[in-house]
Amino acid sequence: MRTAYGVMITLLMAMVILLAGCGTDTFCNSDSAEKAVKNAAGDRESLYQVSLLQDLTQGDYYGSVPVSKLKKKGDIGLGTFNRLNGEMIVLDGRVYRADGKGKVEEAADNETTPFASVTFFDEDDKAVLKDVKNLNSLIRVLDKKYTKHSKNYFQIVKIAGTFTTMNVRSELAQKEPYKPLAKVMETDQRFFNYKNIRGTVVGLYCPIYMDKMNSAGWHCHFISDDNTKGGHIVDLSLKDGVVRWDKTAGLDLELPETDRFSKYDFSTDQSKDVKKVEKPGD
Repeated sequence: MRTAYGVMITLLMAMVILLAGCGTDTFCNSDSAEKAVKNAAGDRESLYQVSLLQDLTQGDYYGSVPVSKLKKKGDIGLGTFNRLNGEMIVLDGRVYRADGKGKVEEAADNETTPFASVTFFDEDDKAVLKDVKNLNSLIRVLDKKYTKHSKNYFQIVKIAGTFTTMNVRSELAQKEPYKPLAKVMETDQRFFNYKNIRGTVVGLYCPIYMDKMNSAGWHCHFISDDNTKGGHIVDLSLKDGVVRWDKTAGLDLELPETDRFSKYDFSTDQSKDVKKVEKPGD
């Protein structure tokens, strides 16, 4: 996680480099200075997304962006890995994989992702939560407190607490030729149930207009405090915890430059498949 001191040093270095490059050039104005500072610090108010969820649902599990790059684009988020090898949880600048066998490990920098969404977390609000009965109840709390007022922006939360129950799933790594994601979930997803566990929920909210690029609404992953358990959240019950919330207004989308991507047909309605893989059992 970047400290305020580290950010200050980075900004000062950027200004020194800019001024040295400008010399007496009258065209070096405040706009260029602002741009240089922003580039040096990183865009903390944008969601960086790798590819499209609707590309993943068609079976494009080929990683296109390394974990090392993902870390430069954000310190919190969600996604998956090359070959659909487990669920990704990004928390406090570290990238974890919860695989289909229930194992959690930190991903190597040279691992790649076919789909992920990350941003830098800057807390805009926090609140205490108690006695949340299930995932739907949690979403209603988040919608009432935050989404109702910011429904057209990206939002991300981290909820640290004690969970009476935590039900998660992941999937087994795939082999070519890749099947569509809905077909994979019929045979290769695995469920794991935990009780009285401490950990953190990482939740991403995408506005309704993102339904052709991602999953609209809330999408949540979990990782335990000891980094040994996690996955895509199917259901939960929360005894007590603290939710920290961040609103993000920008979007930085990176699409894979491959023949496969250029040939996929995105005109077909994939809403049922997206709902099936994001909310199993609905």
